Amino acid sequence: MQFRKMLRVAAIPLMFAGAAQSTSAEELSVATFVPPSHETVTGALAWFDKEITERSNGTLTMKLYPAGQLGAGVPQQYKRAVEGVADITFGVAAATATLFPKTLLAIPPGKSIDAMDSTERLWAVYDDYLADEWSEVKVLALANPAGGMIIATRDMSTIEGMKGAKLVPFASMTTPVIQGMGAVPVQMDPTEHYTGLSTGTIDGAISSINNIMPPWNLDEVADYAILNTPATFNVVFFVMNKERYEGLSDEHRAILDEISGLPFSLELARAFHLADEAALEWAKEQQAAGELNVEWIIVSDEERAKMEAAAAAGMEQIYKDYADRGIPNAKEIYEAINR
Repeated sequence: MQFRKMLRVAAIPLMFAGAAQSTSAEELSVATFVPPSHETVTGALAWFDKEITERSNGTLTMKLYPAGQLGAGVPQQYKRAVEGVADITFGVAAATATLFPKTLLAIPPGKSIDAMDSTERLWAVYDDYLADEWSEVKVLALANPAGGMIIATRDMSTIEGMKGAKLVPFASMTTPVIQGMGAVPVQMDPTEHYTGLSTGTIDGAISSINNIMPPWNLDEVADYAILNTPATFNVVFFVMNKERYEGLSDEHRAILDEISGLPFSLELARAFHLADEAALEWAKEQQAAGELNVEWIIVSDEERAKMEAAAAAGMEQIYKDYADRGIPNAKEIYEAINR
């Protein structure tokens, strides 16, 4: 079955280089809070490891420290790169929202349709609007995976159905958008969605589509999987300690420069995108076998238009909040991302 084939590919172990081959050999430590089976490791980091190893003839390699081995906690990942606890870290920009307010304007619903599209849009405006927020580090990748599904215990496929629903946003900065659509935003870590749905603490959560299947298994505690809602996003990153980058040889810096930015970012986005594609295939197979635990709902174009109008009204509140924080051109940035 296709989704199993994709998962087998994703499970291929990372190819880490062996012993240093010369006195100039460098090994980069890479810290992430996710387990080694996560798609960012088996997909994006596997690509990065292969690229730097082959391009450097084995003189530039990486060593992975997964599952918080160099320190747990999502909010601390960026700081660990800045301070050199690890050479490279993986993190979520919204976890330290005050550091990246302009970057987070790539999160609300707009014209982006999926992780690949939204990531390209983010990089199209990076130099003009966002680069100054990332000056403390060497940015290797910024990607924007999509929250393309509402997983819920009540039908939220219409504006009417969203009224009063306790809904977890994909990122907290979209709270005014959620409120604009009539729902009640509830902040909750993704690891708590399963319990929140099963206990009734929440009615639904905006989620990556792949969270419906193992190992997240949100279909076990929900009644509806709702797609074709206005997608929200969540900027993730791989960043490198600036001093460590600058201390590399010219050859090694050139290799990182060649693959950093959009190339690595698209590989990172693709990792999330392929996981969602595998989940869609899995859901089809579960439906065909009569074993899917949720009702699969595709929001009508009419209802989606209503949601988009409500979301646009919420954006006006976001622009006002940004202006109050000293960023008067938030609307300009958002519209540049969504040209």
